[in-house]
Amino acid sequence: MSAINSVTDLCRALVRIPSENPSGAPESAGEEAISRFVGEFLNARGATVELEYVAEGRPNVYGWFPRPENAKSTLLFAPHLDTVPGRSMTIDPFAGDVVDGRLFGRGATDTKGPMAAMLWALATTDLPKLNIAVGFVGLVDEEADQLGSKVCAERHKVDFVLAGEPTNLDVVYTHKGTAWLKLHAKGKSAHASDPSAGVNAIELLTEAFASLKTEFPSLCPTHPNHALGEPTISLGTIVGGTKINVVPDQSVAEIDIRTIPGQESMAEAVRDFVSVRFPTVEVSPIKVSQPLYTDPAHPFIQKLVALGSKCIGAPWFCDAAFFAERNIPAVAIGPGSIEQAHTSDEFIAVRDLERGAEFFRRFLNSFSTPPA
Repeated sequence: MSAINSVTDLCRALVRIPSENPSGAPESAGEEAISRFVGEFLNARGATVELEYVAEGRPNVYGWFPRPENAKSTLLFAPHLDTVPGRSMTIDPFAGDVVDGRLFGRGATDTKGPMAAMLWALATTDLPKLNIAVGFVGLVDEEADQLGSKVCAERHKVDFVLAGEPTNLDVVYTHKGTAWLKLHAKGKSAHASDPSAGVNAIELLTEAFASLKTEFPSLCPTHPNHALGEPTISLGTIVGGTKINVVPDQSVAEIDIRTIPGQESMAEAVRDFVSVRFPTVEVSPIKVSQPLYTDPAHPFIQKLVALGSKCIGAPWFCDAAFFAERNIPAVAIGPGSIEQAHTSDEFIAVRDLERGAEFFRRFLNSFSTPPA
């Protein structure tokens, strides 16, 4: 490992290790190389390191620091290791160039910048003097199926999780969930010269969706304290039919629903609604991810607020939800702006990296005995 003397050096090193999620870049080798790099960094700073393979060549990397004798709680820093593909970028995605105070490259903001800030804070804090146990996990597959966070949340019971995401160091304590569903309508084919002899599956499907959209907001209750606006529903794809002169007997649509806290059973509610009103239309889940809600009055969140953070909601989804789903309080936080995530010239400002590392260092030191 070459010399790393600053959080900027660390972020550049991370950006220079391609870790594209294979779901969007089939040629990618996944996250193993960056996982091993992070493991070496943590090991050199006194952590016990473990690689946990959740898929072939795709390990979560853990670093557990020695537990202070008076520690009553465990804090886990949890950024993700993977990025979206870099092939569409207008810059070299893996150069890690610093130009005019900006560090460029795929993942610089989402989320190698937040990861570097977290790692640097851990490396530059006197952890044995804290009254809390501290761990780090680099998670695989956040940009696709969240395999890493699902396994980690199931296996490890900690007291609070900081999922690394570019939030301008504000605390995302709540965000929307997703319910991607498939609707499959079955009709009866007939010659189009006599459409009454058949059942048009496309018409049936569009009628079912129109009825669902009308009733959608009231299908599930909502959490009274959410800050995310209204849930949404969108018809994304629809296919059906074989020829213009044949009444279609099959049609399939995919719908995107964004849920808010309290609507964890939305997929089941949609299925029940459609099955009663349109018994020849089947509903099946494609992907369901629950919304996040962690009580902003949690004492760890209040420590973050005391350092200058604001509590905010977000329309996007992240790994924090899988910890909260298992009753582990979790938030998303990190330096950088979500507006730079996935862009063709992704970057993070060096001053934001430095501010992030200092912010997390101050957060850790708020658990000092006595406070630093």
